[in-house]
Amino acid sequence: MLDKELSEGLKDLELGLGTAQQQLLLDYLTLLSRWNKTYNLTAVRDERAMVTRHLLDSLSVLPHLQGQRFIDVGTGAGLPGIPLAIAAPTRQFTLLDSNGKKTRFLVHASNELGLTNIEVVKSRVRDYKPTHIYDTVLSRAFASLDDMISSCQHLLVPGGDFLAMKGQHPDEELQSVESGSFQISTIDLQVPGLFEDRCLVRIQTNPDADRDK
Repeated sequence: MLDKELSEGLKDLELGLGTAQQQLLLDYLTLLSRWNKTYNLTAVRDERAMVTRHLLDSLSVLPHLQGQRFIDVGTGAGLPGIPLAIAAPTRQFTLLDSNGKKTRFLVHASNELGLTNIEVVKSRVRDYKPTHIYDTVLSRAFASLDDMISSCQHLLVPGGDFLAMKGQHPDEELQSVESGSFQISTIDLQVPGLFEDRCLVRIQTNPDADRDK
């Protein structure tokens, strides 16, 4: 049943993932469901709902990714980072969270699934100083747009993107962002089987900005 839900959802998203990738996504859900019973990693308990609310919701942003190096800040149980890493195995994903039980799950899941394009980091985002910075900062219900920019800008290459997954259009949050410093666009996301608003906010930094200001 879950494999059919996933396969049909991927078809609706027009994502041509192979059988092995689809199985990895389902294996990830199995691990998440098992750990969730003890560690309370997600409020979603039903695996069928997880297909929609976790897998398909995360994968809906895949066509909008640009670059090769991504960091998923406040990743929690690995969303959207793990589904995206499975779907885009040639790209590199850092999963960052300050919660130890969540990062332990992420390390276990990436090892069990054999995901060599994932790095797990336990840290507060403001404290994290990576060796190599990123093309894109991803977030899913992490913080307000203003907080995301202020806490994560040191992680981005000049001209890099913030991609924030939101529910309804965050009009008030957008007003607080200095539009003169960034190029801002919003994209409506259609998640198969989810009859709720979803949008993606892309905030592109100025490639000529002085990063030391």
